[in-house]
Amino acid sequence: MRFYTGQHRFFCGIDLHARSMFVCILDGQGNALVHKNIRATPEEFLNIVAPYRDNLAIAVECIFSWCWLADLCAREKIPFILGHALYMKAIHGGKSKNDKIDALKIATLLRGGMIPQAYVYPAQMRATRDLLRRRMHLMHKRAELLAHIQNTTSQYNLPEFEKVIAYKKNRTGIAEAFSDPTVRTSIAADLELIDHYDDLLKRLELFILRSARVHDPNALLLLRSVPGIGKILSLVILYETHDIRRFPSVQHFASYSRLVRCSHMSAGKRTGSGGRKIGNAHLKWAFSEVAVLFLRANPQAQAWLARTASKYGKPKALSILAHKLGRAVYHILTKERAFDMNRFLDE
Repeated sequence: MRFYTGQHRFFCGIDLHARSMFVCILDGQGNALVHKNIRATPEEFLNIVAPYRDNLAIAVECIFSWCWLADLCAREKIPFILGHALYMKAIHGGKSKNDKIDALKIATLLRGGMIPQAYVYPAQMRATRDLLRRRMHLMHKRAELLAHIQNTTSQYNLPEFEKVIAYKKNRTGIAEAFSDPTVRTSIAADLELIDHYDDLLKRLELFILRSARVHDPNALLLLRSVPGIGKILSLVILYETHDIRRFPSVQHFASYSRLVRCSHMSAGKRTGSGGRKIGNAHLKWAFSEVAVLFLRANPQAQAWLARTASKYGKPKALSILAHKLGRAVYHILTKERAFDMNRFLDE
């Protein structure tokens, strides 16, 4: 957890919403100079902070609408601190809670150097990262439709499909296999949507590959030296990571990618674990995908997985493999070396 400890003359805490924002500005002694609800527009924000622009810092809790305010502060050269929503317990606790109280709490945490920081992702890469995330969402919807077809087949005790129905050429005649016209209509609707998703995803991926501009093209080539990491997954990893140098160690990167389970301890005794929702869910998904693809047509990796599964079980073995791949990616990007299979499996 990183805290913002910068010293300023004025401290501004904002409880931000889609159409409104409650602004609280404190001086160095903790006196409230401004405590007011305004519309969430650049003009009103700049007007209310204008008298305090000399050595002012802005803090906002990380919610969906922070991007425009971060970009505005960057243009106006005002220090902007993004608070990590899951770590800001002082905001969510308390007997009473409203926008006015929350804005004061954020400003007080900022003044005391207790704002847990989240990463302010650069504006020039944000749109492509969000498009990659949207593609992932659409892929999940397509997978749900395929799963529904498989489940309906099991529901009516029909034979398993001989070929993988994820490919369009293998989906011919699926709806006709069901005798009930209502079920047939339901499956036909699934198939029609899958065809639409296939066309849409193909166009999205083509646009992403043509328009994506990574800050380090060499890093893209290094990532693709890992078996299982293709064009899209390499872009997902790079855009979600942005700058590998912001992680001081491989352990920090693995934790951010949700590849490790954080332990809770008290008086030298383990009391459990937590923090499963803290970190980047998209990197967790990417490394889980890489772990499965890494095993395809890879006898060395399959032998390693079999040995590990005999000791821990297959689900745990796949998690260990995803963790190892995450660590390997960190070292590949920091040391700028291509992937070495023998070294990877020996470690």
